[in-house]
Amino acid sequence: MSSTFEEGIVDLLPRLRRFAAGLARDLAAGDDLCQMTIERALKSREQWAEGTRLDSWMYRIMRNIWIDEVRAGKRRGQTFADEDAGLDVGTTGGQEARVELSMVDRAMARLPEDQREAILLVMVEGYGYREAADIIGCPIGTLTSRLIRGRDALQAMLSEGEAA
Repeated sequence: MSSTFEEGIVDLLPRLRRFAAGLARDLAAGDDLCQMTIERALKSREQWAEGTRLDSWMYRIMRNIWIDEVRAGKRRGQTFADEDAGLDVGTTGGQEARVELSMVDRAMARLPEDQREAILLVMVEGYGYREAADIIGCPIGTLTSRLIRGRDALQAMLSEGEAA
């Protein structure tokens, strides 16, 4: 395993944790998802082509693990994360900022998974539409629709105070 590969994974950890927590709707479950992703990436190292984007490859692994875990949880009658669990971000800063982040987190958790995933990749992680569509495995038009519906739903929830 090359040090470039290992260093790349270490550099991606904050972004991977943020995306995992957003998918799982819970920091602890997100950390578990992140750990599973890193384990699978290390075992599958030879499948990554040097010179390609490690971040996109890692996000795709994480998304596939997440889908597998959700399916397995449904078979067992469990979910990967508590439905009401919110992200515990914004622990520093002013009280007003924490309240706003908490409202956004709760609103994000209420979005359908496909919309939440699209928003996390494009608006939080900063991926372009094509890259995000490749990670998710859908056409760009589908991603765009999910983003529009997700943003509209978020805006409606936040303006009406439904996320509270």
